[in-house]
Formats: sequence, C-alpha cells, structure tokens
Amino acid sequence: MSEAEFQKAAEEVKQLKSQPTDQEMLDIYSHYKQATVGDVNTDRPGMLDFKGKAKWDAWNALKGMSKEDAMKAYIAKVEELKGKYGI
Repeated sequence: MSEAEFQKAAEEVKQLKSQPTDQEMLDIYSHYKQATVGDVNTDRPGMLDFKGKAKWDAWNALKGMSKEDAMKAYIAKVEELKGKYGI
C-alpha cells in the first residue's frame, strides 16, 4: 500500500458510473479524512446542518485509526465500489 495507490483510488472513486449510497459515501469520506487529516480536528456542526453532522460523526467514529489503516480501508472500499458500480 502506498501513497500513489491511495491517490489513484481517490481519482477512481470520482469516475464511478453511478452514485454510491449515502452510507457508502460516508464510509469513503470518513476514511479519506482520517487518512489525510487524522482524528477529527473541528467542532461538530450545528443542529440544522444534517449532512455536515453525518459526515463529522462518520469521521469521528474512526478516531484513533492510523492514517495507514485508513488508507488501506479507503482503497479496499473504492475497489469494492468499482466492482459494484464500475468505472
């Protein structure tokens, strides 16, 4: 697993033939953020920002996961979505 593989997966996920489910998108988002930023470093969005809260909660659920493990999980998820939706 390398940074190049991670970047390749980040590009490929944008080329899926159809939109993944909301939960799949949250999985992709949270693992990407954990791999690139690390643990959540912002306050939870306000109560009317439902999408922002869902994204923040998904990312926060990965607190403590190493960047390398997050990259591996991200790549695996993108590969799964490529098989399901095609690129």
